Amino acid sequence: MQRFCNKTSMTDKGDSFMKKISMVILIVMSLFLYGSHVIAAEKTGFVDIRAIMVKSMEGRKASEDIAKVYEKNKAMIQAKETELKKLKDELEKQRTVLKEDAMKEKEAAYQKKFRDYQLVVKDANEELQRRDQELSKKLIPDIIKIVKKIGEREKYTAIIDVSTPGVVYHAQENELTNKVVEEFNKTHKP
Repeated sequence: MQRFCNKTSMTDKGDSFMKKISMVILIVMSLFLYGSHVIAAEKTGFVDIRAIMVKSMEGRKASEDIAKVYEKNKAMIQAKETELKKLKDELEKQRTVLKEDAMKEKEAAYQKKFRDYQLVVKDANEELQRRDQELSKKLIPDIIKIVKKIGEREKYTAIIDVSTPGVVYHAQENELTNKVVEEFNKTHKP
């Protein structure tokens, strides 16, 4: 008799357990179905901050200034390269004629000019990087304000910068870059 009672209580426990499982499954399914409607209602936009900086009037003006500096530096670097090539050619021609001491002197002079050239290239690159960083530091906070304003006005739940790594694909119908450029140009004159 006692065995029978244990079986009955186990069956009751099994039924109770199954009811609980069914209830959990029902709750999870209803949350999933409800959640998919909520997710579908979310609106995500995409911008390319780098493109906005390049396309905006202020960004184009700054890019032109940077391009002028680049061209100036490029001309200076090319002149130094020509001078180095000329020195190296002279060095090679005179290698068989010059004495060892004179040759070492010429090689030392060439090495000094080469180090000077490397410094000029390094300084030119650093100047371009500095100017680019200054431009970013100046424009990005204002661009972000405009992106936020558009996001709030048009009820976006998120706006993602596609110029950063990690975004593999985005729908073009939610692309806001040109809209941000237009608003940025309205508020920022170069």
